[in-house]
Amino acid sequence: MKQKTVYVCTKCDYQYPKLLGRCPQCGAFGSFVEEKYEEPAPTDKAAGGKAVRRGVRSEAAKPIGDISVEPVPRSQTGYGELDRVLGGGLVSGSVVLLSGEPGIGKSTLLLQISGVLSGTRRVLYVSGEESSGQLRLRADRLGVSSDELYIYTETDTGRIISECERVKPEVLIVDSIQTLYSESAQSQPGSVSQVRECAGELSSLAKNYGVSVIIVGHVNKEGGIAGPKVLEHMVDAVLYFEGERHQNFRIIRAVKNRYGATNEIGVFEMTDTGLREVENPSAMLLSGRPRGVSGSATVCCMEGTRPMIAEIQALTVKTTFPSPKRTADGFDYGRLCLLLAVLERRLGMRFSDIDVYLNVVGGLRLDEPACDLAAAAALVSALRDMPVPADLVVVGELGLAGEVRGVSATADRVREAARLGFERIVVPKRGIDTSLLPDGIRVIPIRSVYELLPLLEGGQKREG
Repeated sequence: MKQKTVYVCTKCDYQYPKLLGRCPQCGAFGSFVEEKYEEPAPTDKAAGGKAVRRGVRSEAAKPIGDISVEPVPRSQTGYGELDRVLGGGLVSGSVVLLSGEPGIGKSTLLLQISGVLSGTRRVLYVSGEESSGQLRLRADRLGVSSDELYIYTETDTGRIISECERVKPEVLIVDSIQTLYSESAQSQPGSVSQVRECAGELSSLAKNYGVSVIIVGHVNKEGGIAGPKVLEHMVDAVLYFEGERHQNFRIIRAVKNRYGATNEIGVFEMTDTGLREVENPSAMLLSGRPRGVSGSATVCCMEGTRPMIAEIQALTVKTTFPSPKRTADGFDYGRLCLLLAVLERRLGMRFSDIDVYLNVVGGLRLDEPACDLAAAAALVSALRDMPVPADLVVVGELGLAGEVRGVSATADRVREAARLGFERIVVPKRGIDTSLLPDGIRVIPIRSVYELLPLLEGGQKREG
């Protein structure tokens, strides 16, 4: 076979015979890497001079109503938070990609899962980064021990597949995909071609033998999964392990899931004995909330089907520079600038000479528009040095005209606020069904941001 060289974009997998500075398909700069491959042998010719393709399934097309559907078998990982993100458990024959920052706890979580799954299934844990002795020390610290948990340190995918045929595991964990290499690719481990080839071989193993495969993927300096973008297309589920290494709380978020929803999250806490799931994240996020301090507001956001109470903090300081500073942590920066413009134009509040800092407590990221009104309340509270009432939850999307637009799952948000002991909740008046709202909490429907100011001022007088 003749060897050829091609340059591949690591962002979109676009290929070109020459090195380019900018990808013509996705527009990324400096994303091309060199890749060598061997041209396949010419295809055979059948009668009539037409090429014959091998490996094509001969099953005929049929109406969708005639296709039989079998229930998807799932294995419980022993952690309800992870099962929620996976859509109910680990599916047999699926390939899951788990990514996160170094030291965030990916290997710890997978070893704990292996200990639970090995109680009913045979698990093969393959590590290309740590020795078997290091894994044993971590397992002893986590209290993981089982005769059905096998440890294998190898980086050659051919040997890994051969070992799977010998051990016959039902769950295969690979840590990590960047350390593996395949003899069919002529490049170094971690390169575009190696990552793609190794992922393809592991995916074929999962589909052919019904093995549930969990792959650990490294992240690049931008925070995305390292390697070609096609890696995320080859797997069935992509999970991101988020959180600060210096904080105890971790969040697992699904960005792709062929067997469940993609907007669910799981919350964990890092302890001395491993990761512990947090079944009540709202109470965790509000555990250290200050009382009687300006710039703090609470909101009930929806993470999938789960309502969560989060705290938004704002701080305003008069700037000494011509251009004021805007900082947003856990909140969209463009959305913050939009809210500042609405408050200054509609309510006459001057932010043009004020530095603004906005933070979501607990490392949570709020992407839902329903958090706009709570962020606006925190900004108004910080600017006027006027504390938001401690018993008040604010929910609503804020439009450019100052109107408060309706949000989804209002009844679930009200129910969660009532469960945590809040006495009042501000919700949009548009689209609200009062018959579905629970008792025990006062619901305050409003139409515009103008109606929010009296609530904040009235709360200050009552607490004073």
